[in-house]
Amino acid sequence: MKDLINATGTLIDAIGTEHFSQTLSDALKRIAYFDYTVVFGYFGTARPLDLFDDFPARKRKIFVEDYQEGPYLLDPFFLACENQVSPDLYRIRDLAPDRFFQGEYFRNYYARTGLAEEIGYLIEMPGQAIVVVSLMRSEKGFSAKEFRQFREFWPVVRAACQSHWVDLVSWFGAKSEHSSDASMQQSVELAFTNFDGGILTPREREVVEFTLKGHSADAVGRILEISPGTVRTHRRNVYSKLQIRSQGELFSKLIDNLVSRSRN
Repeated sequence: MKDLINATGTLIDAIGTEHFSQTLSDALKRIAYFDYTVVFGYFGTARPLDLFDDFPARKRKIFVEDYQEGPYLLDPFFLACENQVSPDLYRIRDLAPDRFFQGEYFRNYYARTGLAEEIGYLIEMPGQAIVVVSLMRSEKGFSAKEFRQFREFWPVVRAACQSHWVDLVSWFGAKSEHSSDASMQQSVELAFTNFDGGILTPREREVVEFTLKGHSADAVGRILEISPGTVRTHRRNVYSKLQIRSQGELFSKLIDNLVSRSRN
């Protein structure tokens, strides 16, 4: 406890300095060990800003660079921000749709990270920006006791981050004024509307969106107020129109489209 109190004092001293994020990571490791820390800033559906990470280069390619190219649109933490989930500490599995771990985002992207578990603090900022401080483990998940202890530190994490990144929303404005990256202000709806070349119906695009986010046919049916059988029919029609045979190909088609748009 004394070590954590001292670490909290050091964290407060670091607010507004270039050492803040590393100091925050160090303080959290006084509670329990984890392998990696990454802090993303979100604002609406703009491309996330990498505020801090401590990945080795080969990991950073997957966790940050690939993520920012498009997979973030299917990330449960990003979607929690978009859906205005209450600020707090969450396990990724508590935010994920019912078939997330069988879905294409998990199989084609998230599984490549090699993580055993990820937990994240969702922190609201002025101007509707959000900071997510993610703690990641490679070997085993966080125990109930460890999660509870991290959650007890929530008021400190929240207050410190709100003070340090108080002007975060302006970072997005400055970046968008000088960037040719078309995906910066691209909405999730626009991404799913445009990736198919305009050949899918609005309902089919909705089915694609919720399916790729990790919802089962039953869950998609409840969301769209149609039967699971109708959801499956829409899926078959989508595959036929796009000349593909699997959700994996559907995921790849979406990400390829996002990447090409961001580079134009």
